[in-house]
Amino acid sequence: MITIGAFEAKTHLSSLLERVAQGEEIIITRHGKPLARLVPVNVVDRSRIDHAIGKLKALRQNCTLGGISWQELRDADRR
Repeated sequence: MITIGAFEAKTHLSSLLERVAQGEEIIITRHGKPLARLVPVNVVDRSRIDHAIGKLKALRQNCTLGGISWQELRDADRR
């Protein structure tokens, strides 16, 4: 993974895209602070997926159906 400034990234975009296509990850900075990340399309960021799943599981812990089972809710319109 390399880090490159925004101005230089703009100047050398086509060569950076070639490097990304070969699997390299590039961080673009502005005034030394990370601004964007160039990654190949086929790369899956597993940590982001795991984080999102964890947040959904935590949200689910606090959800209730108001004392009604999901089966009763499902069957309510079937009668």
